[in-house]
Amino acid sequence: MFTLKRGLQTTPLAAPQGPAGFKAQVENTSTSKAEGIDGAPQLWALPLLKMCTKMVRVLWGCFLLWNVYISSAWTTHPGIKARATQRALDYGVQAGMEMIEQMAKERSIPDLRGSESLEFLKVDYVNYNFSNIKINAFSFPNTSLAFVPGVGIKALTNHGTANISTNWEVKSPLFQDSGGADLFLSGVYFAGILTLTRNDLGQPNLELQDCHAQVSHAHVSFSGELSVLYNSFAEPMEKPILKNLNEMLCPIITGEVEALNANLSMLEVLTKIDNYTLLDFSLMSSPEITENYIDLNLKGVFYPLENLADPPFSPVPFELPERSDSMLYIGISEYFFKSASFAHFAAGAFNVTLSTKEIAEIYILSQPFMVRIMATEPPVISLLPGNFTLDIPASIMLLTQSENSTAEAIVSMDFVASTSVGLVILGQRLICSLSLNRFRLSLPESNRDNIEVLRFENILSSILHFGVLPLANAKLQQGFPLPSPHKISFVNSDIEVLEHFLLISTDLKYETPLKQQPSFYGWEGLNLINGQWRGNSVP
Repeated sequence: MFTLKRGLQTTPLAAPQGPAGFKAQVENTSTSKAEGIDGAPQLWALPLLKMCTKMVRVLWGCFLLWNVYISSAWTTHPGIKARATQRALDYGVQAGMEMIEQMAKERSIPDLRGSESLEFLKVDYVNYNFSNIKINAFSFPNTSLAFVPGVGIKALTNHGTANISTNWEVKSPLFQDSGGADLFLSGVYFAGILTLTRNDLGQPNLELQDCHAQVSHAHVSFSGELSVLYNSFAEPMEKPILKNLNEMLCPIITGEVEALNANLSMLEVLTKIDNYTLLDFSLMSSPEITENYIDLNLKGVFYPLENLADPPFSPVPFELPERSDSMLYIGISEYFFKSASFAHFAAGAFNVTLSTKEIAEIYILSQPFMVRIMATEPPVISLLPGNFTLDIPASIMLLTQSENSTAEAIVSMDFVASTSVGLVILGQRLICSLSLNRFRLSLPESNRDNIEVLRFENILSSILHFGVLPLANAKLQQGFPLPSPHKISFVNSDIEVLEHFLLISTDLKYETPLKQQPSFYGWEGLNLINGQWRGNSVP
């Protein structure tokens, strides 16, 4: 008998049967021969046995492939989608110039050293060194960024100019001197393609391809006591300066891109959100680039701290609408919020105990009491056009608490609270707020008109309105940061609740806040209902 194993389960497969009920058997490494009626050995069993063994292997291979397919399909669809449009690139040119200007003021430029012969002065060689190089002003009037479908983003600039100041020093067999100089560059040209891919950890990977950079003209103007003399033979020195500068440009630009990519590779795509959960916002695939936009697909799923298994439900596919009025579109799927609800529930984050002295006084109770509310199931998230709801199945227990005694339960009952979720964007944060629509006790219909039940419903309504929801909203009002590029904030933002996902449409603005951390670390402030909030408020 053959056995097909799957995990700890076994499925017996009957051995092939030959004529007249004879069986082919395999014992150790020897194969016995089946015999016919006349006792002569029969060899039909051996090829049949081999064929059966091959079939088992094929079936086992198909089973493994099916498991791989099911596992990959379970998380094929992203929880978050982000789309940058051509408008974002156009603004990126403007913001990029401001960034480059700021960077140019702060960044030190390597010294230019070399040696040239001055034949018109009959000098065999002159060693020169330009140090303390500073870019004082520059202009790139013809600069553009454009999507290259399936490849990346093409950057192009020409007719650029730059004013540079520097210290100089020259040495030759006949003389040596030093002083200051101004360098004017014109005809600055650059073209290159920035490719954005995904590395093995789900982090973005940035690379510069096809770099072409050139400065067409350079004019040096010396200052100092002998400036008239030096300026008279400045022109022969401009050629080697231009040659060295052109050799340095692409390595400098490539180095800047590599430095930026090094920072991207340090992004923590699996981040601890609070004392209960982690958030995975790793890239699921390399960005999708069309002629009009670039799409980033992020996993966007929450996990309990102690368990990194995917939630027991799969993400529903959703598509961002074909729009181009805004610079950036962010789609946050229902799956994202459901995974947050499930992870926090699994981690015990929805258990709350409140002291309700005020409510006890309102209802003329003899002593204060405590309220213990525990979610019995993960809160149910629903996103439908124009409607974002959160239904919380829970149990409530009222306990008396006297000064010299332990807590004693008065009543315990299950209920479902249905809330609407309000949304607004402030700065770079999504602010949520809950408002109670209704709640219902889990009671037989015959008991709903009972006076004690009605009184309890009134108490519960007060607890939810004046205790639980204000506590939740106080935490939710701190909001959670949205993923955004470094030093870029959201302006002209709009939120729409669509079928199974939330759509944020926004423009971007470059600024330099006093305190701001770059890029995707922004998700670390989110905690939907309960627990400690780690994110700081917007400055």
